[in-house]
Amino acid sequence: MPRIARLDTPGLLHHVMIRGIERRKIFDDDKDRENFIERLSILLPETKTQCYAWSFLSNHAHFLLRSGPAGIAALMRRL
Repeated sequence: MPRIARLDTPGLLHHVMIRGIERRKIFDDDKDRENFIERLSILLPETKTQCYAWSFLSNHAHFLLRSGPAGIAALMRRL
């Protein structure tokens, strides 16, 4: 059964989760997390996306994002 496409309308609030394949680690240490946050901090203003919260675990991360004019997909593709 195909996945239902997400609503990617500018201005919507999204709970976004990223996870490692087969639940493998995506962050080995704090340096990995810092690198990810640095990339995110550059892309948020570029895509006019607002980040209200995040949570990092070893094999996944959660974000609460309000999408900009280009939508959430534009941010996530570049991240």
